[in-house]
Amino acid sequence: MHRLGKFIVKFRKIILIIGLLLLIPSIMGYISTRVNYDILVYLPEDIETVQGEEVLTEEFHMGSYAIIVVENMSNREILKIEKQIKKVDHVEMVLSAADVVGTSIPIEFLPKEISEIAYKDNTTFMLATFDESVSNDNTLEAVQNIRNLLDDRCKVSGMSAIVLDTKTLSDSEMLAYIIIAVILCIIVLQLALDSYFAPFLLLLNIGIAILYNMGSNYFLGEISYITKAISAVLQLGVTTDFAIFLYHSYSEERKRVDSNEEAMAIAISKTFVSVLGSSLTTIAGFLALCSMRFTLGKDIGIVMAKGVLMGVICVLTILPSLILECNKLIDKTRHKEILPEFVHIKNLGMKHYKVIIVLFILILPFAYYGYTHTDVYYNLDKSLPKELSSVSANAEILEKFDMASQEIVLINKDIPDEEMMEMLDRIENLDGVKWTIGLSKISKYGIPKAIIPEDILYKIQNDDYQLLLINSVYEMATDELNDQVGKINTIVKEYDENAIIAGEGALMKDLVEIADHDFRSVNSSSIAVIFIIMIFVLKSLTLPIILICVIEFAIFINMGIPFYTGTELAFVASIIIGTIQLGATIDYAILITTKYINQRKQGKNKNESLDYALGTSIKSIFVSGLCFFSATFGVGAYSRIEMIGSLCTLMARGAIISMISVVLILPAFIQLFDKIICKTTLGLKENDIRKEV
Repeated sequence: MHRLGKFIVKFRKIILIIGLLLLIPSIMGYISTRVNYDILVYLPEDIETVQGEEVLTEEFHMGSYAIIVVENMSNREILKIEKQIKKVDHVEMVLSAADVVGTSIPIEFLPKEISEIAYKDNTTFMLATFDESVSNDNTLEAVQNIRNLLDDRCKVSGMSAIVLDTKTLSDSEMLAYIIIAVILCIIVLQLALDSYFAPFLLLLNIGIAILYNMGSNYFLGEISYITKAISAVLQLGVTTDFAIFLYHSYSEERKRVDSNEEAMAIAISKTFVSVLGSSLTTIAGFLALCSMRFTLGKDIGIVMAKGVLMGVICVLTILPSLILECNKLIDKTRHKEILPEFVHIKNLGMKHYKVIIVLFILILPFAYYGYTHTDVYYNLDKSLPKELSSVSANAEILEKFDMASQEIVLINKDIPDEEMMEMLDRIENLDGVKWTIGLSKISKYGIPKAIIPEDILYKIQNDDYQLLLINSVYEMATDELNDQVGKINTIVKEYDENAIIAGEGALMKDLVEIADHDFRSVNSSSIAVIFIIMIFVLKSLTLPIILICVIEFAIFINMGIPFYTGTELAFVASIIIGTIQLGATIDYAILITTKYINQRKQGKNKNESLDYALGTSIKSIFVSGLCFFSATFGVGAYSRIEMIGSLCTLMARGAIISMISVVLILPAFIQLFDKIICKTTLGLKENDIRKEV
């Protein structure tokens, strides 16, 4: 490793030039990477509802739809607007009650069942379908073009409208996330380091690594807006301690050797060895997210694992080059480190370790109960501000028409009308079903198929399927709706075993079931992978168990707090936060444990070893934890997208809780289980260690 350090030092100018040149393709890749704003596209392709969406897109050209709420408009005006909307690219069909009744039939003459569905308080609605999927760029552009055509008497709702508003809001906030995170991290680093200029070099290096990571996402095809929003601040928070370690190591080596170049070469070799285990556990934690069936986990996992790797590479190559080239500025701006040594916290943990263990035992059941009982929401509307156009439109449709969610049934077109009516009647009798619509039912209301325009008829029936629309008063992703969708599925399968229920309600039901499974599996996977890595890193059978118990305890507290405060979490946060917190903060525990083992191998007793390990680690852990907190806390407080805000808030709080747990609970466990640790750790046989007084 020393040779590698010398090589980097020798060719530092070339490394800087190459590093800066690589920013050009990175920025181009960042700009060119498509961002997806639709969570539902991450559902597995093999589930029936997703296959139903494919049938709707490919055979009916109904990849998505929007419901347009119209107030105080005559049928003549509505038909005029329809003509304009139909001219918008990628709009496949526009349909309203006005298409059936025209401009001559008064609303009062319509069957009661139809008028109650389509009209209320001078308000009606139009259904517009699109030939591309919900989050396709063409669909989003079409929704925006429709909005441009409408006046303030019209509002556009539906998933595509929500995705468009999410995109607009997320894009408007993205720069602020970075600025807030950088400012807060600079404050922490100014307190922690001995130079006013050095923090800017460290953050410049991390910024370069972030650009490399974000630019290389181009090869993934696309990333989620959630990944884009949190990956930069998360990479900043997770990899800052690697940079700090190199800087501190270099500063210490300068006191021992005459040459700055030699000091940096030694610092690089030491940093490589030090961050290897830490980065491996962090990368493993992120890659564990790839085990999720809900592939948003894979999206976040790959991007973040890649980001940590690039962070390590930049710390070992670009940062040493920057520091050596800017040595004079660093020296000119030196000051005393403001952050204290936290001696009192170290002494507190060592002196009162029995009290800490008792508190651990008392708090654990409450933390675990809260962790397992925190409420989770899946309805995407809840993660967005209520004043957004799409959210307010959804609220109005719910209030005036009891249209909370819609399901589309794809069923064999050759089923006789009598059986179809029987099936629809059974579905309407289910709790929460407001109404159903199909061709057979339209005919029942005295509107013969013959008067339905041919282009509309073709859009709701083809050679294989006909479409049925079911409206529910139950909101998306609720237990009531999920139960209702299950009952509807049972009924339609009795008439056609190949029938498929599609639509947002059915997709959200699958999302709930898959997310519940992922919540259990991804945590188990991350624990197993990190446990195996730590066995090799620490060469111990018991220490990995102790370390994971300490961090899992911190996770239980972090995830349990929302239960006791009555806060609902976005489902994404509930699934991935445990894995992120474990992977990102287990490094704190590894740092103390590694130093403890080394001291024990030198023959020191447990108290001497622990005193040294804590004394030389607590400050680094606090700086790392505070940087992680700073990078995420500001974004959590600022973001108006609750899904991003809750994720960052949980990460910020988790960093602090893990930090406190590691510096208090881990030393207590080490003192309690020292004899077992010695017997189960390679190189720490009891007869090789000096007897303790």
